[in-house]
Amino acid sequence: MAKTLILRCSVNSLITLLFAFVFVAVYFAGERKLWVFEDEDQETMQKNSSARCNLFNGKWVFDNKSYPLYKEKECTFMWDEFACEMFGRKDLNYQSWRWQPHQCDLPRFNATALLEKLRGKRMVFVGDSLNKNQWVSLVCLVESAIPAPLKSLQLNGSFFKFKAFEYNASIDFYWSPMLVESNSDDPVTHRWPERIVRISEIVKHARHWTNADILIFNSYLWWRQRHKMKLLWGSFESPDQITKEVEMLRSYEMAIKSWSDWLDIHVDRNRTRSFFMSMSPTHLKGQEWGMSQPDNCYNETLPITKEGYWGSGSDMRMMKIAEAAMDELRAKGLKIEMLNITQLSEYRKESHPSIHKKQWTPLTEDQLSNPRSYSDCIHWCLPGVPDVWNEILYAYIFNLT
Repeated sequence: MAKTLILRCSVNSLITLLFAFVFVAVYFAGERKLWVFEDEDQETMQKNSSARCNLFNGKWVFDNKSYPLYKEKECTFMWDEFACEMFGRKDLNYQSWRWQPHQCDLPRFNATALLEKLRGKRMVFVGDSLNKNQWVSLVCLVESAIPAPLKSLQLNGSFFKFKAFEYNASIDFYWSPMLVESNSDDPVTHRWPERIVRISEIVKHARHWTNADILIFNSYLWWRQRHKMKLLWGSFESPDQITKEVEMLRSYEMAIKSWSDWLDIHVDRNRTRSFFMSMSPTHLKGQEWGMSQPDNCYNETLPITKEGYWGSGSDMRMMKIAEAAMDELRAKGLKIEMLNITQLSEYRKESHPSIHKKQWTPLTEDQLSNPRSYSDCIHWCLPGVPDVWNEILYAYIFNLT
């Protein structure tokens, strides 16, 4: 018995020393592949420290062998707003750019692996049409791995639910462009001359996210469309309501406070992981990347190559407000991360729909004579940039503990 025990201890010690040697060797060899699959066929991932790899600092590499990750025409649930090829775009190179971080590689997206991770769980995207853009991307990324009878998409007002029946998993989107209540909460009719925000009211929306296992939020664009916001205390119908115009940045800070207070009180710290997507950049001013004054993303076919490029469509002040709120939430024990996709998306001026999307209202003769005037330089074609946002989200989901 004693000899057996000594032998076992010796073997265990040897294994421990071997493990330590491998760890040290990998550490000093560099961190080129901190986010990698150990065995893609078995859908397992090697866990390593993310602290030594900045996934958001890198460059775009043209790769038409590995990308796109899906075909636009083969995505059952593609949205007309993002189907650029369907609406006449001929140059499809925007589909074949791979994001390459400087210090590591993103893991190859594996739909089955993600669905297994989501088995019995609920993921909810909450926010505006850019968050919807990312949600449609993720649905397209996973739905090819699910037979037709075992998946569905249901629309119910502000709520969009994609269901994978075999996995008892759902990937949902909830329209809430300001996070808090506003007169823009209708998913169809939401453009009003005057925007009114109930700055401290979030429960009406938040009850739809309460039981989620993974939450992905965004909210920026709708705040930037006004220099001042009309804030409302009381109900929209109340005769004794109080309203006040408040500078946009302060209004945004107040809304983020309402949102973070709700998370602090209601999110299950043992169950729910939360993410906040940083600002999705616009490309409305061509002079910012060397074009003439009236130019925008119309007819652009190549990314910006100048490293560190930053356009006026992104507001660092707003991002810092959101990041500060998340710092406080993390200090209180919440699992929440900001995924800083702004810089990497800034380079992709050619990946917007421009004129290649469904037009919901008939175009005027003046618009038809000047395509730049109605070009969408805000949203993104699919396949495209939001797929990379989801690759990064995928990496975080598999590496968070």
